[in-house]
Amino acid sequence: MAQLNATHDPARRSWVESANGPDTEFPIQNLPFGVFDDGRGRRAGAAIGDRIADLGALRGAGLLEGDAAVAADACADGRLNGLMALEPRYASALRAALSDLLRSDGPRRERVQALAGSILVPMEKARMELPCDIGDYSDFLTSLHHTERHGRYKGLKDPLPPAFKSLPIAYHGRASSIRVSGALVRRPLGQYKNKAGEVEYGPAPMLDFELELAAFVGQGNALGQPVPIGAAQDHIFGYCLLNDWSAKSIQWWEQVLGPFLGKSFISSISPWIVTQEALAPFRLPAPPRAEGDPQPLPHLSDARDQQEGGIDIGLEAWLSTPSRRAAGEGPLRITSTHLQNLYWTFGQMLAHHSSNGCNLRPGDLIGSGTISGLDDAARACITELTNAGADPLKVGPEEFRTALEDGDEIVLRARAARAGAVTIGFGECRGRIEPAIDSGSRR
Repeated sequence: MAQLNATHDPARRSWVESANGPDTEFPIQNLPFGVFDDGRGRRAGAAIGDRIADLGALRGAGLLEGDAAVAADACADGRLNGLMALEPRYASALRAALSDLLRSDGPRRERVQALAGSILVPMEKARMELPCDIGDYSDFLTSLHHTERHGRYKGLKDPLPPAFKSLPIAYHGRASSIRVSGALVRRPLGQYKNKAGEVEYGPAPMLDFELELAAFVGQGNALGQPVPIGAAQDHIFGYCLLNDWSAKSIQWWEQVLGPFLGKSFISSISPWIVTQEALAPFRLPAPPRAEGDPQPLPHLSDARDQQEGGIDIGLEAWLSTPSRRAAGEGPLRITSTHLQNLYWTFGQMLAHHSSNGCNLRPGDLIGSGTISGLDDAARACITELTNAGADPLKVGPEEFRTALEDGDEIVLRARAARAGAVTIGFGECRGRIEPAIDSGSRR
């Protein structure tokens, strides 16, 4: 697991002035990696304030050397998979080199600043893309409160699955429909039960968001070789926000083996990957278990993971409706939660995922599941916020929601914050609902 070093120094400042503002998500202590296109082709970069440091341009100017140069060359194809596949020390070396090049008192400040026009790209002039090729996507179910509430809504005698406290539950998602923040979300068509209890096919009436954090796998593992829990965190390259959009009406009718068409129509992620190393100052002990809960089995139990497996990250969901935008009003915050509301750590999720010998690959995505807490404000989807439609959510003077409507936009945000450290953010994960396409085959 990444350790504190000079790149985390809270006194460090950048000559990129926008990186020093109190509200910036991308101070010099962050430097997340992503992929962008400003009209000159797809390239890898790192966020600094309101600019993108172009890794290829830095390499071409001779400003990256040694392991940092190897790291930059590994993503010269405009994807981060090659960098993810390297040992963690290479990404660490690249991040350290960027920090030295961009800091206000860096040894090469004058030379680097003179090249600012060629090595820095304004974010407003760039289009963000998926940071890597995502070969596989698995989404977990690790919030006890989210799981228990949904079990009650479905009328289950035991709302919490028997295995929930013994292993991190997950399903295999659809990687082909993952899109970067800003992509439009088309309301899916599907089969569901209507209010009369009849099965019909048409636009999903219960569309929902799911506020999640996701981990990108770095170095993978060979088929048949599980990743030990003590090494699991070292196989995580970094994190992003995830909105695992859900058509609950479809999902609740079809779900026998697990989610399928109620989930596979789209999932949205934020474009920047905040690295394990950037999050080192925000490590927390794993979320505590209630007295009487079973202790994890040995393959899911590790002293280091228990000491540092949590992360001090606050997460929010904001809703913008057509009527609010027409009135000139900003989005409404509807959820405020924390990563510690999860029952399992990301290390445990990855270790369990590979425990049967499943091979994980660089760029694979692992979702946390909806991060709902005990408090009402920490309910991280519309279904929970409205008690499955029983208590409509007020979104305007005379406007309510029991599900997302066409034109609604969800914005997810997150920040890692802790006393003595510079707060860092993840960027937005945004998506607006578009009407369903008329297939002409409804019944």
